[in-house]
Amino acid sequence: MSKKVILAYSGGLDTSVILKWLMVKGYDVICYMADVGQDEDFSKAKSKALSIGASKVYIEDLKEEFVKDYIFQALKANAVYEGKYLLGTSLARPLIAKKQVEIAKKEGTKIVAHGATGKGNDQVRFELAFMKLMPNVEIISPWKDPEFLSQFSGRTDLISYAKENSIPISSTVQKPYSMDDNLMHISYEAGLLEDPKYEAKQDMFKKTVSPKEAPDEETRIMVEFEKGIPINVVNITENKTVSGALQLFQYLNQLGSQNGIGRIDIVENRFVGIKSRGVYETPAGTILLKAHLDIEGITLDRELCHLKDMLMPKFAELIYNGFWFSPEFEFLSAAINKSQENVDGKVYMTLYKGNAYATARESGKSLYNQNIASMDKSGGYDQTDAKGFIKINALRLKLGDHDEDMG
Repeated sequence: MSKKVILAYSGGLDTSVILKWLMVKGYDVICYMADVGQDEDFSKAKSKALSIGASKVYIEDLKEEFVKDYIFQALKANAVYEGKYLLGTSLARPLIAKKQVEIAKKEGTKIVAHGATGKGNDQVRFELAFMKLMPNVEIISPWKDPEFLSQFSGRTDLISYAKENSIPISSTVQKPYSMDDNLMHISYEAGLLEDPKYEAKQDMFKKTVSPKEAPDEETRIMVEFEKGIPINVVNITENKTVSGALQLFQYLNQLGSQNGIGRIDIVENRFVGIKSRGVYETPAGTILLKAHLDIEGITLDRELCHLKDMLMPKFAELIYNGFWFSPEFEFLSAAINKSQENVDGKVYMTLYKGNAYATARESGKSLYNQNIASMDKSGGYDQTDAKGFIKINALRLKLGDHDEDMG
């Protein structure tokens, strides 16, 4: 009896070849596709997997869970890796892996397979999650398998194998770049982009228009938060309200796309030690990050806000490196969630030609006191108190000057 393996299947060249390769090795291959919002013809991909020889194909709609439990958890932390990357791919991987383990358990197998390369971050993210969620897991990772590597050194070999085995493909040897698409973002890496001097062409971008081509009119919106989570988006320009996690996120993706918001071009540090150049489009994520930072400005205590800012880089690094299912991530998540208890309110924003910025905000949990802040009122603040406050804070600075006697 053939051993069952659950293969994370995309429908592309690599995983289609891996599917056939596993079958030749004697496995009963069950394909699994995760719908995290990518632009994909799942029906066509399912038919393709079955035609190659998969015994079964699971297609799991994970979009709602992706937004609620993964994207919004990162949003509450304002998680940005190395100050630039909003973690679109990183956030999807633990969810995809979790569902793959659930299917493996349902099918009564401990064997899972994926097509991530041995140079990238995804192999780490997938396999750490597999090992945490199913400690007795057996992982087949062809791009780290000597037998597979001896047979396939690159895309030319994959394409030849596909043709020899009647695997339908649309790929060619020349590949300008690789893409990963989901609700949060689309990424572009490899190929032509491996030269950091190469400037990405406008026809590469899939999710956003060029800011130069965006409308000349501003789009004015309001984002409402409850405990740090967006619950409503109002398009003030069009008098339209959208509620629900998935719905409002998709709507902000639409507005961000129309206004050319969310493009970045960076070189980042992969967990495996390689520097990687990536180009990303993250429309809704960019808008919500700026809105969330703004509502925290009016609702978070100063020291809490500053401490949270100190924790954020570690939180983002854990997501990037694949430690979503770890005790340290659970610990930091509890702290982040506690910090959001009073992050309620509305942020008014303008979207215009690649920019998203806050213009006003209001909150029933606001810590802003207009009377104290005003330059025209005392508001119970005695300005003469500042004299002693400054002297005490200057004491250690003055003590550091050994040229003057402080006695």
